[in-house]
Amino acid sequence: MCKADDEEVVGEFNQGSNKKMVAGILAFCGVVTVSSIIAMGVMSVQIANKAQPAPVAASSEGATIIINTGSGSTSGSTSGSSTVVGAAKDEVPLFARPPIDGPNECEGKKVQIDNVDCLIDALENVLPQAGGNVTMGFQGEMVVGHEPITTPYFQNDMCPVNVHWHLGAEHLSAGEFDEMGAGPHTKPGDLRRKLAGGEDVRGGFRCRHYDENDKKFTTEYNWQHCVGMEVGETYEVHWPHSAAGACGTINQYQTPFYDGVLCRIGVLGDLSRLPQQVGVQGQVFTIVNDEDYFYPDLMRGMIVDGDMGRDITKYTGSTTGTSRDNEICSAYSPITWQVDRKCHMISASSFDKMCADMKSQRDDMSDDLYAHGSRELVDPKFTANNQHNRALRGN
Repeated sequence: MCKADDEEVVGEFNQGSNKKMVAGILAFCGVVTVSSIIAMGVMSVQIANKAQPAPVAASSEGATIIINTGSGSTSGSTSGSSTVVGAAKDEVPLFARPPIDGPNECEGKKVQIDNVDCLIDALENVLPQAGGNVTMGFQGEMVVGHEPITTPYFQNDMCPVNVHWHLGAEHLSAGEFDEMGAGPHTKPGDLRRKLAGGEDVRGGFRCRHYDENDKKFTTEYNWQHCVGMEVGETYEVHWPHSAAGACGTINQYQTPFYDGVLCRIGVLGDLSRLPQQVGVQGQVFTIVNDEDYFYPDLMRGMIVDGDMGRDITKYTGSTTGTSRDNEICSAYSPITWQVDRKCHMISASSFDKMCADMKSQRDDMSDDLYAHGSRELVDPKFTANNQHNRALRGN
């Protein structure tokens, strides 16, 4: 649930207390360790008066996002209820600027742990990997002696410390997001796409919603905050959670997510309970230009509404991203994963609102305003054998 670019962000690690923690980590995991993972969070969004003018795209000063009020459509969507950013009606200006400067207790808290050889280190040290197959009935082959969290993270004194997303789905759910999915530039079986700026990245599995004859999948959206996003495309969103986050403070949400996960690293103790203290939520979406699919708080965590967030696979794995595959594995393991097995449609404005919220955090989250590449599907022999497929208890 991580990104290849995250590996380039190495926090300063020169304080005595942190050195002791690294020693503890290495002792716990043998050659490598299991200590960090993703992050995400809840954000405060300032809403201005209607008279506020809309700024240019990607501006950090403020922007306009259109909220559907059911008064008609200006987008040409087949549903007749969508509104386009930049239209003159139903406008709600949203400010996307950070609060006043102040100390960030989580800055530089990432502990750098190098990737490891899958066949040697991952198997020998029992470091299960992600993203795996979450199809109902699938079970991994790596025998592990721990269990994932099977209740909502908030019931385990954990909070989201980051949000980011990947092009396509890193997990596989047969019939939902798999090899037969498609998108604006991909046919079934094609897992690549060029992102904004011409960068060629590995994409994951696509959902099966895309229909080139339906305008809600093809009508362009005027993105104001997110970068390089596209209507009709599939994205897997990750919300890293941690018991060691700066929960309930202005520094709760961090980029890179490792800073948020390990912000108050002493809370994690000797790491023997790591799968019960660090976890990631994963949910897969196809973006549509249709305000009937608008959700205003995507930054908070997995959407739980109707069939959204209901069919969840829980298992233990690792961080993800394109710096790992089935030869090179992540040493940030084991952590809990809770992944929605269904693919859902969501409005482009929901994502753009989330990006505006990300811009309003004290920590600079600009490195997470675009889609990251997807890790290839983890081989079953590196996937834990502790999948739980029932609904989350306590939701």
